[in-house]
Amino acid sequence: MFKNTHSRYGLVSIGLHWLTAIAVLTLFALGVWMVELTYYSAWYKRAPDLHKSIGVLLMVLTLCRLLWRWLNPAPKALGGHQRWEKLAAGLVHRLLYLMLLGILISGYLISTADGRAIGVFSLIELPSLGLLFEGQADIAGKVHQYLAYGFIALVTLHGLGALKHHFIDKDASLKRMLNIKETQ
Repeated sequence: MFKNTHSRYGLVSIGLHWLTAIAVLTLFALGVWMVELTYYSAWYKRAPDLHKSIGVLLMVLTLCRLLWRWLNPAPKALGGHQRWEKLAAGLVHRLLYLMLLGILISGYLISTADGRAIGVFSLIELPSLGLLFEGQADIAGKVHQYLAYGFIALVTLHGLGALKHHFIDKDASLKRMLNIKETQ
């Protein structure tokens, strides 16, 4: 029930997937919104602090997810999938993980370039490694921005692929990630 099987995702994988999705979409919306705030907005300081805190939690969640995936491999692809679909799915999943890690690392580099730790909901602090290279905040900021937009485009493709499998191919791909039992 909690672990993956050859044919189904377990509750841990499903929970980690959907928590990641919620965190990513929240962070993206918050990031797009907060860069437009003016100095006089009540959220000018709070929004970035919230963004950083959720980002640190997402980093922990992502590391847990990668560890879980390593210890508990994903179910096998469904039999009706074409070879190119399996290759595309594998490539998209790898890119999603790589891009997400790139976004999280670049966010850390932006936030800690001045030597200050990142406060996580005012409960703990993630220490800074300080300035590691010249122009760190600006370079990491551009990487963060471009990766975030590219990541959302890839997430959209991922979601459209799931919908294609569900509505056009009428297979159990989406049902496996929603933990809906196949009725036949």
